[in-house]
Amino acid sequence: MDRDSLSRSALTGNRVSRTKTALDVLLVFTDISALVLAFLLAYWARQNLPLFSIPQNQPGFMIYVPTLALQIITVLVLFYFSRMYHQPRAISRIDMTRNIIGLVTVGSLMVMGFQELIFKNSIADPIDYPRSMFFYVLVFSIILVTIGRILNRALVRQLRLRGFERDPLLIVGMGKIARDLARKIKNSPDLGYDIVGIVNPRPQMAIKDKVNGIPVVGSATDLPQLLDTYHVQQVIIAIPDAQRGEIVELITLCQRGRVDIKVYPDMFAYIAGDMTMGELGDVPLITVRDITLRGWKLSLKRGLDLLGSGLGLIFLSPFLLLTAIAIKLESKGPAFYTQERMGLDGRPFQMIKFRSMRQDAESSGIGWTVENDPRVTRIGRFMRKTSWDEMPQLINVLLGEMSLVGPRPERPFYVQQFRSQIPRYMERHREKAGMTGWAQVNGLRGDTSIAERTAYDLWYVENWSLWLDVKIIIRTAFGMFTGSGENAY
Repeated sequence: MDRDSLSRSALTGNRVSRTKTALDVLLVFTDISALVLAFLLAYWARQNLPLFSIPQNQPGFMIYVPTLALQIITVLVLFYFSRMYHQPRAISRIDMTRNIIGLVTVGSLMVMGFQELIFKNSIADPIDYPRSMFFYVLVFSIILVTIGRILNRALVRQLRLRGFERDPLLIVGMGKIARDLARKIKNSPDLGYDIVGIVNPRPQMAIKDKVNGIPVVGSATDLPQLLDTYHVQQVIIAIPDAQRGEIVELITLCQRGRVDIKVYPDMFAYIAGDMTMGELGDVPLITVRDITLRGWKLSLKRGLDLLGSGLGLIFLSPFLLLTAIAIKLESKGPAFYTQERMGLDGRPFQMIKFRSMRQDAESSGIGWTVENDPRVTRIGRFMRKTSWDEMPQLINVLLGEMSLVGPRPERPFYVQQFRSQIPRYMERHREKAGMTGWAQVNGLRGDTSIAERTAYDLWYVENWSLWLDVKIIIRTAFGMFTGSGENAY
């Protein structure tokens, strides 16, 4: 590499470092500003909102300043030790909001106790910190901190799209996985990575000049020098068939400076999911597969299904009726459409949907729905875009044939094909089929990879939690309102 290239690389590394530091400081300042504004709004609300009894003689705001300072310190410390200032780039807004609600609530409760211990009988004693003030501070803090962080994320995203705040990244590997990762990162600048090159991990392999337009900058033995030359901050080792010794050697070569190292999992790790340690007698064993939904968890999930489907059918019934009328007015045929699908344990059931195609759609010989499918009606196109055509499946959920969240059911004809082509495909039938699922909210619906959908479904089956179901439902509802139905033809 020539001197000019080295100089440009060094300048880029310094710019990235300064930008990251500035954004870290800005995030802390944003949290502090939100907490201060929350106290000011809480003070105003206590005097003006009739939710609680309005005090006759509200003390001056300055008396709450020590409590405000304690609130800021406590919440920031909780954020720091909960890694809210070091969160993964891909954390969703739903998970971020949940973390904020939990940490701000805990912090506010701690402040209630701390102020009694620290300020009691001192010049900073707030004298009066009533429940109404505590409630308003808590609510406004959660709302404003969340808004502040959403705005901060939007700013960071815009900076990344413009080439700022991107970590220089190396990909070690030249196979399909490495190429797919490179393509995804190049097509997603908002992730915040700048691929500086591909590293050939095996000298015996034929060395190419470029992979997907990205230069091959060296081999595995060059890693220490490449990390320094390009000021690399992220390394992804994408060799799924690598032996343990090879991975250890590559990690050792990358261990210099403050470099984050990520390894694409091998097939065993992929199948294992969250591994746990156990024992049989005195023999230690690793549990690589466990059925998450069993016992009381099944009852909990069924309870959520009954509650959600019951309330949905009650509150949405006027809109469901109007939709049925609109379908009948636009084209001949029934408003509803039933089709045999495979559910729990591979048992067939009749899935109910609003009819979104012409009545003779089945006779056209076309299988999967494709983009601009001529069989889809005008109202059907809207329903498919927003997933409104799925709403009658609330009846299937109420009857216990489906769940609100689960792997998407397929027709028996396709299941027979996929089970012989896709490894572990039938394991997705260990749980009830769902109206929505982990694959759907990640854009895998319609004419997309069955293998990739299966991977997402299996991850859901083996990592189920009530919060995961709630998060998927929230993301689905948001997608319906915004019409962001990717690949929904």
